[in-house]
Amino acid sequence: MNRTHREQYPIVNSTRVKICGITRVEDARAAAAAGADAIGLVFYPKSSRYVESSAAANIARVVGPFVTVVGLFVNATVEDVRSTLSDVDLALLQFHGDEDETYCKQFGRPYIKAIRMEPGLDVAEAMSQYPSASGFLFDAWNKDKYGGTGETFEWNRLPHLNDLPCSNNSALILAGGLTPDNIAEAVAATKPYAVDVSGGVEISPGIKSEQLIQQFIARATAG
Repeated sequence: MNRTHREQYPIVNSTRVKICGITRVEDARAAAAAGADAIGLVFYPKSSRYVESSAAANIARVVGPFVTVVGLFVNATVEDVRSTLSDVDLALLQFHGDEDETYCKQFGRPYIKAIRMEPGLDVAEAMSQYPSASGFLFDAWNKDKYGGTGETFEWNRLPHLNDLPCSNNSALILAGGLTPDNIAEAVAATKPYAVDVSGGVEISPGIKSEQLIQQFIARATAG
């Protein structure tokens, strides 16, 4: 029996929030205390928010059982992902590079696939390449960067939930240049399953502001 996206992910009153690029235990605690649904740990060595597995394992332990710990990878080797999984208790994987579906689904964890909104991209077609994905994260496109640009994209390019084929009944996650100043507008415009923020709640790359985290979550979930 075919099910629409809305049937698989019922409409809820509160948008879910992921605070990504966590590099310190104190920032993970601040995110959890402010009501974050998930935190993101970046295992991409070229990122200014990269964390070693030993530090990531400590961070993952402090958020409690009801905060999802997400591991972000960019074109990592299979061996590197498996090694990280053996060291860090990750509930969800996020693939932000050029990984295909066969690669993404081999690790025994649910995963979300990042889609960078390149000009002219057929979004529905891009999503159709990952029928096993638990969700899709939409980020701004930069030819030289796999995310972390601090830039927004045209939100009206996101697909309408009920227009998606049943094979793409996955959560839509908005990212890219989100801040406490624009998050309410972004949620109102796109009505996403969740939002993802990193630089928009930072003092400097990888160093979060507790106040900005609190403001962001409060405004993202106020609608």
